[in-house]
Amino acid sequence: MTNTDSDNSREWAAQAYALLKKRQEDQKQELKKQEDQKQELKKQEDQKQELKKQEDQKQELKKQEDQKQELIDNSSKENISVPSKTIAETKLGEFDDNFTWSAMVLAAQGKKINQISIDEIDWLTKLRRGLEETRKGFVTELLDKLGDDPLTPESLDDLETLLIRADVGIDSTDRVISALRTKLNEEVLGGEAGIKFLKKELKIIIDKPIVNSGVDILVPQKGKLNVWLLVGVNGVGKTTTLGKLAYLSSKSNYKTLIAAADTFRAAAVEQLKVWGERSNVDVISNQSKNADPAAVVFDAINSAQKRNVDLLLVDTAGRLQTKNNLMDELAKIKKIIDKKVPDAIIESLLVLDASQGQNGLKQAKSFAKSANLTGAIITKLDGTSRGGVSLAVSEEVNLPIRFIGAGEGIKDLRPFNSYEFVEAMLADK
Repeated sequence: MTNTDSDNSREWAAQAYALLKKRQEDQKQELKKQEDQKQELKKQEDQKQELKKQEDQKQELKKQEDQKQELIDNSSKENISVPSKTIAETKLGEFDDNFTWSAMVLAAQGKKINQISIDEIDWLTKLRRGLEETRKGFVTELLDKLGDDPLTPESLDDLETLLIRADVGIDSTDRVISALRTKLNEEVLGGEAGIKFLKKELKIIIDKPIVNSGVDILVPQKGKLNVWLLVGVNGVGKTTTLGKLAYLSSKSNYKTLIAAADTFRAAAVEQLKVWGERSNVDVISNQSKNADPAAVVFDAINSAQKRNVDLLLVDTAGRLQTKNNLMDELAKIKKIIDKKVPDAIIESLLVLDASQGQNGLKQAKSFAKSANLTGAIITKLDGTSRGGVSLAVSEEVNLPIRFIGAGEGIKDLRPFNSYEFVEAMLADK
């Protein structure tokens, strides 16, 4: 990027920042105006009530009015006291390199200045920070070695080592290096051009299973019951991820329901109830110890049909006595779904912890053989040096990545965007 391009990018980002700041201030002023009006109306109402009391000479009517006022007061308290369902608004941060980079990523995807939201900027900033460790041990080292010199066969050997270290996987690494060698036979590539070509190749790898699936972004289909089974071993963040999916779905105006079918872990059921309250989504569960997961799903489907639910999210067991038991349990759940709602759209989404690297890849291969997976959700990208496992899952398991998580907050799970992911993974220092 030339100095002129950099100056233009920063100027564009500065305009976007100023617009967002003004929008935030306008919203603050509007809220203050509404609060002032509310206070004035309350004051007028209080005066009106006082006059009525003074004019009202009959004790019985006064008593009734007091009772009515007491009911109003209690109702107001009940409406206000719901902190568990209140999600804090995202605040605009500083105008810094993270903001500028995030704004440029959005602009490259066709966003206009007035279309950029604070939530989008906040998410991209978290994604970039989350992949910082991967980037430090990968792009930074690569750029330091290359400098301004053209790529050479020796620098490709270094790149191969860095890709494998970032858990990109053998197959993905071979494909990228092979493409770069072919490119070098055709023309001389400098460091910046090499990074640009690398981004293109990595995006192709991640996009392939998504394109093959025929679905760019996974969303519930209206008019049918969508059942998403979340599978994965304990400890990868499966239950937490389901809670965040419930929030995302509910916020997107889909009627959502949760089935707490991980009945072998009591904490999972209680954890889901907390997430359900925060997302304003009901949870169907069975309080009996070691209840039958398929029975919970059966009850949840009945409830979903009565309520015309769009999306039923099912938390499944992450560990049973043996792998066969786990897969048998999943098969039993699917059988219930097929029998109760044969036209339901079923997704089996594997939740993987990015920090587990090659262990995560092994889990993906194992589940893919017996669980009829349709996609993957990559969690815990914040602070891991192994973000490259996403590429290995795409190339070696042929699983489309549907969502990624880069934070602990309820908003820190988003639909996967390959362009944003690769840009964050290979962002300049």
